[in-house]
Amino acid sequence: MAGPVEQAVRDDVEQLGDLVGVEPSLSEMAFTLAREVDAGGGEDGRLLPQLNRELRQTLAQLLEGRATDDDDDDLGDLGSPV
Repeated sequence: MAGPVEQAVRDDVEQLGDLVGVEPSLSEMAFTLAREVDAGGGEDGRLLPQLNRELRQTLAQLLEGRATDDDDDDLGDLGSPV
């Protein structure tokens, strides 16, 4: 049974839909890191900050390819002729 962090990561990854390229590997890495966070961070919690950083970086890399340029500027087409 997944802990709260791992479950949240799994839910977030599920919302991405079909995974392509390296996304499946990155998601598995994120699940493992989240599981370690849920387990307390090893060595009396001393690894928790490092695990959190790695998890954030892994999730950011997973989402990096999903960002679209369409959302950057909602008014970007105002200067274009109709």
